[in-house]
Amino acid sequence: VMAGLPIRHGFAVEAEKLGDRTSSQGQEYQKSVREQLGISTDKPMVLVMGGGEGVGSLSDIVNELYAKLRTLGLDATICVVCGRNEKLQMDLQTRNWNAVAEKLAVQKKRRSLFRFFRRKGKKEDNEIKELFQQAEALAEADGKKGNGQVDVIGLGFITSMPEYMVAADILVTKAGPGTIAEAASVGLPVMLTSFLPGQEAGNVDVVLESGYGDYCEDPAEIGKTVGLWLKDRSMLETMSKAAQKAGNPYAADEIVSDIGTQTVAWMQLNEA
Repeated sequence: VMAGLPIRHGFAVEAEKLGDRTSSQGQEYQKSVREQLGISTDKPMVLVMGGGEGVGSLSDIVNELYAKLRTLGLDATICVVCGRNEKLQMDLQTRNWNAVAEKLAVQKKRRSLFRFFRRKGKKEDNEIKELFQQAEALAEADGKKGNGQVDVIGLGFITSMPEYMVAADILVTKAGPGTIAEAASVGLPVMLTSFLPGQEAGNVDVVLESGYGDYCEDPAEIGKTVGLWLKDRSMLETMSKAAQKAGNPYAADEIVSDIGTQTVAWMQLNEA
């Protein structure tokens, strides 16, 4: 019997309240959750989770997200879950984001030291580059290039992850099975940034084959792709519906029910 990966009951509660996040009802509920969390309700939110990522890698990803969203003239909030890493949280709160954007803007083009990895017919990096250049040109024509209002919020250890995933429009994270299942349960598109060889490799396939996310290791390409997703609401809606189809917020309940049913059946059989 296949039920899915068991996740916290809080996700089932939030999934029930949210419903289809692409519907008007789902969007209204997402807005109310953002208000409760103190997050802006008038611009999209990207949730970044480090998991086992090194501090340097996570910091680079956040820098590139900030710079690329700002370049495209996108107003957005980036919430970064730092866990118990108080140093990283404080660094994000005090970082000179204008200096970050300027540094990345003038940085000379160089071959990335990171492997850019895609599968199953996903857009190659040169296609992403072309699409980003087109979006950048449109932003410049509209006078918005470099003028995106992007807020970065460093979060400590949080217990309200279901609510934060409901509030988010995109999740950027490593390919941990629990996190992927939690995101799918509330219809949240994901950008995967790394995986543990062997045990987590299949998790990447699940997301790609189900059509609710992508995989990339290069921080700059992650920033570009997330920016393009936020510019294309129809694409986000398609990925959200695919995530909801793949997810099962009630997996834990179903597993317990199946175990109980089978146990009772065997007990009755033995007593006969």
